[in-house]
Amino acid sequence: MEQKADIAVIGLAVMGQNLILNMNDHGFTVVAHNRTVAKVDDFLAGPAKGTNIIGAKSIEEMMGLLKRPRRIMFMVKAGNPVDAAIEQVLPFCEPGDCIIDGGNSHFTDTIRRTRYLEEKGLLFIGTGVSGGEEGARHGPSMMPGGSVKAWPLVKDLFTAIAAKTPDGISCCDWVGADGAGHYVKMAHNAIEYGDMQIICEAYQLMRQGLGLSHAVMHDIFKQWNRTELDSYLIEITADIMAVNDEDGAPLVEKILDAAGQKGTGKWFSINSLDLGIPVTLIAEAVYARSLSALKDERVAASRMLAGPAVSFEGDIEEFVEDIRKALLASKIISYTQGFMCIREAAGEYGWDLDYGSIALLWREGCIIRSVFLEKISAAYRSNPQLVNLLLDDYFTSIIISCQESWRRVIAKAVELGVPVPALSSALAFYDGYRCEKLPANLLQAQRDYFGAHTYERTDRPRKEFFHTNWTGRGGDVASGTYEV
Repeated sequence: MEQKADIAVIGLAVMGQNLILNMNDHGFTVVAHNRTVAKVDDFLAGPAKGTNIIGAKSIEEMMGLLKRPRRIMFMVKAGNPVDAAIEQVLPFCEPGDCIIDGGNSHFTDTIRRTRYLEEKGLLFIGTGVSGGEEGARHGPSMMPGGSVKAWPLVKDLFTAIAAKTPDGISCCDWVGADGAGHYVKMAHNAIEYGDMQIICEAYQLMRQGLGLSHAVMHDIFKQWNRTELDSYLIEITADIMAVNDEDGAPLVEKILDAAGQKGTGKWFSINSLDLGIPVTLIAEAVYARSLSALKDERVAASRMLAGPAVSFEGDIEEFVEDIRKALLASKIISYTQGFMCIREAAGEYGWDLDYGSIALLWREGCIIRSVFLEKISAAYRSNPQLVNLLLDDYFTSIIISCQESWRRVIAKAVELGVPVPALSSALAFYDGYRCEKLPANLLQAQRDYFGAHTYERTDRPRKEFFHTNWTGRGGDVASGTYEV
C-alpha cells in the first residue's frame, strides 16, 4: 500500500468534511475515514469529487496510506467518542505518531489523553477549531496544545489552513502544553456567550424599550459595525435584522426565544469558580440562556407578574448612542474576565501562555473576531505582565469615556422593566473591581459570628487570623482557615 497521505481525518460531519477540503485546497493529501463507511463513499462522490482526497474503508487501510510519522485527526463528538476513536487507532500506531483531537473537548480530558498517549510513546494534540462550517472550509481560528514535540509535525499544515489577518499572519499558533489549546478554545466560546448576550440585550432595549423597527435596528447595527464595535457578531446581527419571512414580517420575531447551548460556557463558568475568578458577565450569559429555556413558565408568569407601566421619554438617538457605549464597555469587561481566567488557569495548570498571541488567534476566522482584539494584543505586547485589561491605558480611557452612558442605560432599563443581566453584571463587576473597600469585612464578621471561621485585620499583617467571641457566650475555639 503506497504511503502518500499527509494526514488522516476521522469524522465526516460537516466540520470534518470542510476541514478536509480546506487541507486539499492547500496542497495536502488527506485520507478520509468515517465509522459509517457509506459516508466515505458519499463524500468522495459528492463534495470531494475531482480532488486528491483518498477514502479509507477501515482504520487499518487508513493507517497504511499515511506517511510516517503518521498524523491522525479526529473530528468527532467530544467525550467518550474521542476515547473510543483513540482506542481504535492505537493497535496500528507506532512511537512518534501524532493523534489530534479537533473537537470541543473539555481541557481536563485533553490533559488526561496527552499523558496517556505520551506514556505509550505517541504524541497528542488537542486543538480548538473555531469559525463554524464556513471557517473550517475557508480558514478557521486554530488553538493547538498538547505534546510540545508534536507542534513541528503539524505547524506547516495548521498555519496553512488557518485564517489569516489582513497583514497575512496565520490565526494559528502553539498555545501550550497538554490542555492549554482546548482551555483557550473554551475561553473563546465563553467570551462568545458574553458577546452574544450583551448584543441581545441591546436589541431588547431598542425593540421593547424604544419600540424601534427592525429596519431601523438594521441601520443602527450596521453603523455600529463601523465603530470600535466592528466585529463578526455585530455584522451578522445587522444582517439578521434585515431578513423578513414570506409574509413580510421580521423573521427573527418568529424564532422561539428559548436558547440552546453545548456546554463550553457552563464549563468555563464552573472552572472560574474552581479558580476563584469572578467571570460574572459570562456566567450571567449562561444563566440567561437557562432562563430563556423556561419558556412555558415565563409565559405563565407574564400573565401574573406585573412590571412598571412606563414608556421611554427622551431623545431616542442620544439613548441609542448610550446603548452603543454600554455595549462597548461591557464587551471590554467580557474580554477582561475571560483573560483573567486564562491567566489564573496558566498558573494553576502550569502553562506558559502568550496572551497577546492568543488575542491574535481570534483576530480572524472565529466567531468573536473583531478589530477590538488588535487592541488586546497590543496591550499584552506592551506589558506582558499586565494583570488586568482594565489597567491598560487604552481600555482605561475607553471604559471611563463610556461610564456615564453605561449607567444611564442600566438605570433606564430598570425603570422600563427590560432585563439586562449581562450589561448590569458587567457594570457591577467594574464598580466592584475599582472599589478600594468592599463590604466583605462585614461578611467575614458574620462568618466568624456563626461559624468561628476567623478573619484578618487591617491593622495586622496578612495571613494572621483572629476569632472574636461576639456574644460573650461559648468558647474561644476557632474553625480551621481556608482559602478559595
